[in-house]
Amino acid sequence: MAVAGNRHSKRWQGSARLAGVKSLALLAARSLVLFLLTPLASAGGSCGEASTPIARVQGDGETSPLTGQTVTVEGILTLDARGEEGFRGFYLQQPDDEADDNPATSEALFVYTHRRQGTQGQRLRLTGEVREFHGLTELVKIRNLIVCGPGTLPKATVIEPSASVPYEALENMRVTVASPLTVIDSYNLAQFGELTLAPGDQVIATEYLPPGPKAGKLDDSVSGRITLDDGRGNRNPRPVPWPPGGLRIDNTVRMGDTLRDIAGVLDFRFGQWRVQPESPPEFIASNPREPAPVRPDGATLRVMTLNLANLFNGDGRGGDYPTPRGATTESAYRQQQARLVSALTAPDPDILAVSELENDGYGRHSAIAALARALGPQWRYIRTPGQDGTDAIRTALYYRQDRVIPVGKAGRLTSGPFRTRGRPPLVQAFRLTNRKESLRVAVPHLKSKSCRGATGPDRNQGDGQGCYAHRRIRAAEAIVDWLAGLPGQPELAGTLITGDFNSYTRETPLDVFRQRGYTSMVASHHPCTPRNCQHYSYRYKGQKGSLDHALASDRLAPRVVNAVTWRINADEPRALGYQSAIAPDSTGPWRSSDHNPVIVDLRL
Repeated sequence: MAVAGNRHSKRWQGSARLAGVKSLALLAARSLVLFLLTPLASAGGSCGEASTPIARVQGDGETSPLTGQTVTVEGILTLDARGEEGFRGFYLQQPDDEADDNPATSEALFVYTHRRQGTQGQRLRLTGEVREFHGLTELVKIRNLIVCGPGTLPKATVIEPSASVPYEALENMRVTVASPLTVIDSYNLAQFGELTLAPGDQVIATEYLPPGPKAGKLDDSVSGRITLDDGRGNRNPRPVPWPPGGLRIDNTVRMGDTLRDIAGVLDFRFGQWRVQPESPPEFIASNPREPAPVRPDGATLRVMTLNLANLFNGDGRGGDYPTPRGATTESAYRQQQARLVSALTAPDPDILAVSELENDGYGRHSAIAALARALGPQWRYIRTPGQDGTDAIRTALYYRQDRVIPVGKAGRLTSGPFRTRGRPPLVQAFRLTNRKESLRVAVPHLKSKSCRGATGPDRNQGDGQGCYAHRRIRAAEAIVDWLAGLPGQPELAGTLITGDFNSYTRETPLDVFRQRGYTSMVASHHPCTPRNCQHYSYRYKGQKGSLDHALASDRLAPRVVNAVTWRINADEPRALGYQSAIAPDSTGPWRSSDHNPVIVDLRL
């Protein structure tokens, strides 16, 4: 994306609009001479009389050189956004045979007006005042709007979105995108009708690079991004415009899908370059929903990890809503639980390691007990009363009693960084009912990257790790020391540390575990590169990577047959979540959480 963040400043970001043109310096000089020879028209007049070229209004700098002046322009109405819920104006572009030859100046304006004259393709003559509205050059206070008759729509400029495209020089002009673009973010889809697109999927830097200045710089990069808008200025458009036909649980657009035939007007609003489409682009399901992974040959035990996205059940009797972090109503909780049960049971796991579960004890009406009942009669959970800490949420372990048996006592780390804060990690050993070998499973949930309350070394260091990396590092060190000090067990095949680490694969907390002999199984079996990352657990602001991991000890790693993520959540629009009115009755696994589950198959 060429411009990000500050909508109040325009930036020249390229040296040419089309390949094969003369040098920018020569063209700019020629254009300056033409501008000086062209009179500034502001008196209205009749169609065809002297008028100010739109390129002169736009200029080739950060703002229009004519800001605050009254001018008369003529051009073709290319896109009408005056309708109900529109932008209260239209886009006006100079005809091709009247355009200047300076690639640094745009040939189009946004006209802010309530006047109704003119339709797409007609030539208009109008007088108004030049204004910069948060970085968008426009005409306001319109008077003397005259329909001159039919015109010819200017030819759309072909663009390939990248950091080098001179978007400012194409502002408000008709464009068409040459190649398909990938959907990388849908956070504002239901609220504003927007999709963020890029030439390809984007991977968070610290998924493949160690923390440092390079990773920090890449983490802030939004290269090549452009927003597909819906041509409307209202909030919460219904139906949700994308994909065509309206967003529904059975008509979704997933991150990783591609769009082609994107054509419209290049607009700039809310700090983003965006296309206001002339017609819907073609949506291609390049990242389709996939069934639950089947167990590979030779696997005898399946461990599944999932962040439950704050599963709270009120008082467990249908009351006490809204909950502090989860469902706002009992029906929303029932919907959330139904989706989670679908997600947790479809892969047929033997052990479930979960996080973000309400920390409300172990009674019949507790959240942990309610989920066990919903999972089915064969499911049981590990209890650690008095050790779960004071946080509103905790980690938990569920297991199929007909397949595995707990071995020894469970425990939580309640000292060091977990003595007064944080979520104490849980550990328990299990063995298959027909085997002697056991597996130790530890479930952490480290501090998030949110910067709220961060001070000192916990503040963002600009190395790509976000806030609270220091606290996560201390927690990782405490966990490996704790596990190393646990009493030995006969027939122990090894240890699996699995949960939400809030750290991407190459970040320092994961290095702490690596240095002590614990390797990420998903990263080992399916490593990510900047251009290829098929298994990930999370998406944030258009970038993907894994915050959730399954780390196998050196002894256990050879027993791992496969490790994958099941992409049921992070790629789906948040608007399809259980709280949304768009998809209130789904019982499938889609968008049951905002994290994808991690699944590890072992041979014991």
